Amino acid sequence: MTTLEISGRELTLAQVLAFEDERPQVILSADASSRMRQSVRTVADVVSAGRVSYGINTGFGAFANRRISAAQVKQLQLNLVRSHAAGVGEPFTPELTRRIMLLKCNSLAAGFSGIRVEVVETLLAMLNADILPVIPCRGSVGASGDLAPLAHLALTLIGEGEARQEDRLLEGPAVLQEIGRQPIELEAKEGLALLNGTQASAALAIAGLGQAENLLATSILAGASSVEGLAGSFAPFDSRIHEARGMSGQCRVATLFRALLDDSEVNHSHEDCDRVQDPYAIRCMPQVLGAVRDTLDHAASVLARECNGVSDNPLIFGEDVLSGGNFHAEPLAFVSDFMAIAVAEIGAMSERRTDLLARRINPDLNMFLTEEPGLECGMMIAHVTAAALASENKTLAHPASVDSMPTSAGQEDHVSMAPWAGLKLLQVCENTARILAIELLAAARALDEQRPLRTTLRLEDLHARLRMAVPATPGDHRLDRDIRAVSSLISGGTLLD
Repeated sequence: MTTLEISGRELTLAQVLAFEDERPQVILSADASSRMRQSVRTVADVVSAGRVSYGINTGFGAFANRRISAAQVKQLQLNLVRSHAAGVGEPFTPELTRRIMLLKCNSLAAGFSGIRVEVVETLLAMLNADILPVIPCRGSVGASGDLAPLAHLALTLIGEGEARQEDRLLEGPAVLQEIGRQPIELEAKEGLALLNGTQASAALAIAGLGQAENLLATSILAGASSVEGLAGSFAPFDSRIHEARGMSGQCRVATLFRALLDDSEVNHSHEDCDRVQDPYAIRCMPQVLGAVRDTLDHAASVLARECNGVSDNPLIFGEDVLSGGNFHAEPLAFVSDFMAIAVAEIGAMSERRTDLLARRINPDLNMFLTEEPGLECGMMIAHVTAAALASENKTLAHPASVDSMPTSAGQEDHVSMAPWAGLKLLQVCENTARILAIELLAAARALDEQRPLRTTLRLEDLHARLRMAVPATPGDHRLDRDIRAVSSLISGGTLLD
């Protein structure tokens, strides 16, 4: 088993994205431990000297002006964790929970949070043993950190929460007993350090980025297949067109299309047809999907920085304890919203191509890709399903970040709604995988109807993979299982191998 050493400074986005597949054992670096111990000493000095510092010896939020005695600072942290465990809804998936834990530990490892090494090592021991806190996915507004979700994580450390290890539910002290540890008695600042942070928002956005990358690559395969199924032109992918505009993503996507649409019997068969231009959903794929490419690149650059971002408050710099607002998840809200818009456009354009395949733009095909029009309905209602999902995406793509609801008696008067932006993004991705599955099924039928003509080598390979999962079936039959099978191929990245 591989080892991943974290220090709060070198964790890469690629490592976070690959964490689920590789599942390395995570350890703290020696430098991280040293910095953490120094910040703990600063917190102890603040308490002993009676210096007023937010969250160390004051109340929280609207209670920030209430002084807390040195004798009560431990109770303050315990009360914080208990009171903030107010999340609702389904728990985060195991994949998301692991990423939340990894990102939380890496942020604390930076040494600005005043939390003991043994607290973080306990959380890492849980992660390495795959003991995953049960964290409700709703209840955070993405400012002052993801307080409610992270409070449920912190509950497991104090012996009052729930966790799962595969199919086993562990509760209370049994969570830590599984790794041979006792519940932690939180010291000054430690409850706040655990709760303050944007790790839930970041985990959602990173998961969305990973899925969006997969969907973009799949949409290029599906779109190229639809070009052939519709007897479309290869001319719109000519490099000269895209170099004339100079958009990086557009040029890169057009290059991918040219690699797929290189030489084809289908294409040669209609070289002398009288169709001057294809509809936009075919002709403008490099422009639209290129804009998606640029959007995901921007999101990746933000999320790469967030992997090593410290989103706690207050932060400790040597002897100074400074209050700020790094817990505000606006950067994550923006990129989650932006990605949701981009992925919704992948789905919207795919749905249009399915409609084109179904409405006989290619005269060699029957309406709705039927064998006996009228007697059969073919892909008629599969397209309706794609339209329903594309419409749902339009609602879900409304930005969450433009909303803000003041909380904590107005002390926290502007919030990001980043967790909701991330949750919506994942739903848009799920819908779009199904929309693309329907397009791929329609394009495969269209290619079947043009036999014995063959498409390009790479698209023939794609067609063969699809037909292994969903054999060609003459006549009408239920399509939900076909859609589910191809959606699974898309979500698993199997078609991209």
